[in-house]
Formats: sequence, C-alpha cells, structure tokens
Amino acid sequence: MPHAVSPAPDSTHRSLTRFLIEEQRAGHLNPELRLLIEVVARACKRISVAVGKGALGGVLGDAVAAGGDGASINVQGEAQKKLDVLSNEILLEANAWGGHLAGLASEEMDHSQPIPDAYPRGNYLLLFDPLDGSSNIDVNVSVGTIFSVLRCPEGVAEVGDQHFLQAGREQVAAGYCIYGPSTMLVLTLGHGTHAFTLDREQGSFVLTQRAMRIPEETREFAINMSNQRHWETPMQDYVRDLLAGSEGPRGKDFNMRWIASMVADVHRLLTRGGIFIYPWDRKDPGKAGKLRLMYEANPMSMLVEQAGGAATDGRERLLDVLPGQLHQRVPVFLGSKREVEEATRYHVTHDSATK
Repeated sequence: MPHAVSPAPDSTHRSLTRFLIEEQRAGHLNPELRLLIEVVARACKRISVAVGKGALGGVLGDAVAAGGDGASINVQGEAQKKLDVLSNEILLEANAWGGHLAGLASEEMDHSQPIPDAYPRGNYLLLFDPLDGSSNIDVNVSVGTIFSVLRCPEGVAEVGDQHFLQAGREQVAAGYCIYGPSTMLVLTLGHGTHAFTLDREQGSFVLTQRAMRIPEETREFAINMSNQRHWETPMQDYVRDLLAGSEGPRGKDFNMRWIASMVADVHRLLTRGGIFIYPWDRKDPGKAGKLRLMYEANPMSMLVEQAGGAATDGRERLLDVLPGQLHQRVPVFLGSKREVEEATRYHVTHDSATK
C-alpha cells in the first residue's frame, strides 16, 4: 500500500511552479501566461548569479560603446553598465523562442522587438527594465529587474511600438526580482501581490509571503531631497509639512529613507509601508518625470494597488495614464494609500486654487 504524502509543515512554502499551476486551476491565468512567468523567473535566476559574482565575474563598471570609444549610452541618454547589457541579453534570449510572446520591449532598447519569424509566436507582450538601480551595482547595493505583461491586440500581423501603448490597468501580470541579501520575486497576476524567495540550494523560487498588504498609514517617505529646490510649489509644501513633524500640520514625526534603487525602495514599502515619490522637477523641465511609465511606474503601481496601496502621478491614478510613447516618463507617488492620497491632495488643491 503506497504511503500517503505528508503535507508540508507550512503550506505557504510552495514552489513558484506549484503556485502558478494552482492559479491556473483557479482560472487566474492560462498555460501560456504561466510559461511566460516561469521563463522570466528563470532569466532572473541567471541575472541573480551574475549580480552575485560582482567583481569576480568581471561584470562591474560601464559597458563600452561599439568601436570601443567611451561608455555605451542607452536610449534614455544614460551610460550603460556591463550588467545592464548582460541582463538585457539574458531576458531577450530566454523569451525569444518559447512561443508565449508576440514581442518584447526593454528600457535599454530604442524600439520594441517582435518575436523572429523563426520562432513560434504567442499572445502576450513583455516589457522590462532589465536592471533597475544599476548606478548602485558598483557599490554593492540592491538592484532588481522589473517586468510588465500585456495582451497583444488581436489581428496584429507584426508587433510595433504602438501595440505596447496600453494603459497600465490593461496589464495581466507584473513583478520584480530584487537581488539583495536574498533574491526575491514579487509577483501579481491581478489577484493579490505575492513574494517568493529563491532557495539557492534547490534552485527554485518558494512562496514566502502570500497576499502582501501595505499599511494604509505610514511615517516613512522616500524621496531624493537633493532635488528639493527644483520641485513645484505643492511638492515643496507637502514635504515641508512632513519635515515639520509632530509640531506641524500633520501632527506626527516622519522618517526619510532613500536608496536610489526603485526596486529596493518599493520592496521596503511593500514590506512595512511608506510612500515613494519621484516628482516632476524643473531641473530638466522638458521631461515629464524621471521614471518610465511602461517599464517602472505601471508594473510597480499594479503591485502596490494589489497590495492595498495607491499610485498616482500627483494628480491622477497612474494605471489610468494612456501612454503616448514607449519610453514616456511620469512623476510617481506610490505606497501607503492614505499618504498617497494626502500627497495627491496637495497637488490637486494647488491646481484648483491657481486656475
């Protein structure tokens, strides 16, 4: 007589594969999307290994431009790190042949890339920031990969940039992988936000926190204060009131945190609450913001909202913003719901008063 299988001591500690199969059975995703998530997770494991080797792997420092003349510059006008380029190549190669995608778009590439004719084509579009926070690589601070999944519009013969220009609310999945003291994958399929930790001995992601919840109230904010002099008036007013502490109009003391790696800052607020802000400023008035709507703001907004938080551009819900271009930038306010609403109120009230 066969032995019965004993349940695991903690039933939340199931593998990513098992979690996805159970979500599929519950009708929350189909086999094609399940495969896509598994492929992205495997690619993130490869990136984690490269990040973990650091100087031993020869991957630190700037990437060299073609021809060997200076640093390689991406479409954003930023110097690329060696790990930026490597991470981008890993994600492109891993997702090209599986039959689950119609096209990909990366923060590191000028334009989207359709799946080559030599490979089977799927029904999804994948956008990613291959290595967020890469300016921190050389000083051994946590960095990460951010990704977003959209449906490819029906009847599209060949995917182009215009097919990715969908509002964030159309995302079917989003997530990030953070490469820190432990490697973690944080994922949403539109039914809660869940965290998986990489078991290095087993080589698999294991569910370690189901249905993450962001506290509605917070006393922590994350912002780059060195840009304060460039902020618009409502942003100045909001932070002034935070810094006034318990003696000011907010009636409580706030602590500031700033890692300069969006993945790390957002992971902290998903874990214990807080608000992350990268507002528009006058330092570069021609740009609508610093962060990219499609690669950073949208996936992080979906994760935060699915965890009970909120995300706006200071005026409106980020997931309702209709993109006009692939590399569009936006201001970002996300995290604990009531604090995001309060920061947004400053901007909306100011706009109404100055009309």
